[in-house]
Amino acid sequence: MTKNVSAALPLLARMNSTLEQSKDDNDRQFVTALGRGLTLLSAFEHHEQLSHQQLCQMTKLPKATITRLIHTLMTLGFLRVTIHGQYQLGSSAVRLSAIAWSRHDLVAAAEPLLRQFASSNEVSVNLATEVEGEMRYHACCRSPARLSVNLQVGSAVPVARTAIGRAFYAVSSPTRQTVIDSNLQEQLSTEDYNHAQSALTDAAEHYRAHGYTISDGEFSTDILAVAVGVFDVATGQFAYSLNASVPSANWQSADYAAMIVPKLQALAERIGNGV
Repeated sequence: MTKNVSAALPLLARMNSTLEQSKDDNDRQFVTALGRGLTLLSAFEHHEQLSHQQLCQMTKLPKATITRLIHTLMTLGFLRVTIHGQYQLGSSAVRLSAIAWSRHDLVAAAEPLLRQFASSNEVSVNLATEVEGEMRYHACCRSPARLSVNLQVGSAVPVARTAIGRAFYAVSSPTRQTVIDSNLQEQLSTEDYNHAQSALTDAAEHYRAHGYTISDGEFSTDILAVAVGVFDVATGQFAYSLNASVPSANWQSADYAAMIVPKLQALAERIGNGV
């Protein structure tokens, strides 16, 4: 097999092929241990969770090697173990993917729209999706106003205590909501999980009635935010949510929502349509 393996192949197949080719070529510049670690991560391309045995079978690496790689990748935050003893991508991998994804496709096309919106309306506006029970930011444009929380691409905020998280939950399919509930249950105490469930249920009802969610001082005491879902016409699903936030001292929540929500909904439609 040549080094230029077809990009149409699954990532794991391409990685395995490259490992074999480098071995055949006796490539002394190639770091085999690093290549094996990245090959293990590539096994998760089409799988949310994998067991130790599955990773051995898919990568064709020895059991002891897999054990060492898992330990190293977990220590660095690239893997995490679930309550059922399986492995999934960890926060370090998610953060890197969020940064990379922010430079492509829908997110890349959205960035100039977000900058224009933030400047025109003097708000901070952000685009995010849920990962491991948190909302992971893919694009951020800050308001000229000073806010107490400075978020950037790759930052994570709670699902249940933020407008952007509540909006994502509200527009998600029942199957996706179940996944989010499971992620939250893994991370939160029973009491906090019950509070989160109540907040998300109320937010979903509010979204159905009014078309947006709101957080007034619940994530940060001096921030008022509203959020809406972003329907990606390319995938046919709500892939992101979008918020707009201001210092709460400057606005009454009802007045702010009346002013910004129609504009935010129009922005979400433009982003989702790729306009």
